[in-house]
Amino acid sequence: MDINAIEREEVARLALKAATVAEARAVQERMRRLVLQRPLTSTPQLIAGADVSFDRFSPWLHAAVVVIDTASGETVAEATATERARFPYVPGYLSFREAPPVLAAWNALGLRPDLLVVDGQGYAHPRRCGIACHLGILLDLPTIGCAKSRLIGTHDTPGPEPGDAVPLIYDEERVGTVLRTRRRSLPLYVSIGYAITLDEAVEQVLRLCGGYRLPLTTRRAHERVNQVRRAHAARENERR
Repeated sequence: MDINAIEREEVARLALKAATVAEARAVQERMRRLVLQRPLTSTPQLIAGADVSFDRFSPWLHAAVVVIDTASGETVAEATATERARFPYVPGYLSFREAPPVLAAWNALGLRPDLLVVDGQGYAHPRRCGIACHLGILLDLPTIGCAKSRLIGTHDTPGPEPGDAVPLIYDEERVGTVLRTRRRSLPLYVSIGYAITLDEAVEQVLRLCGGYRLPLTTRRAHERVNQVRRAHAARENERR
């Protein structure tokens, strides 16, 4: 086993054990050193989207991972998971709350996609380790953070056309790209998660949007996870 694999196993164990913000911060600082920015070795064909949903004040978290074949646009695999939250809702540390159910869904997929697009932050994070980095490191898989809102940084306004983009800057470092994916719609905040370059991340997001604001992977994962959340809520209500 190589040293990076050993380190990934160790941070995975620590991430599951983290119960306080201080412990989570220590894990993020350690994970940050494992974040890789490198070119893809081939064009991804099987691309997964991951999303998490929950009802306010509920202890339950629901996750869905949906895999599409980019050649056909068809969903070729999907899996869901429902778990009790193991970590409180603390901005900047949501990966410790949301990653466990995503990983549970991932482990039930039955195939390994080429790329994962996460509805959340990646490198565009105060400690450069949002949920896309967190998942990418633990899965050792190219991963993109594609968020609907800004967590950190400043930027100019991108142009109105799909593909118009400007840098997202934080502490004098480019941490991501603010990308227009649909004419005059609100932009997305794209950053690397793991084992991909920022230019490639932007290229893949545009490829998946196809005239919509959000990537196809995100749209399908969002639809599936909300079905799971509503069904779970209905069962919970029946028990009362």
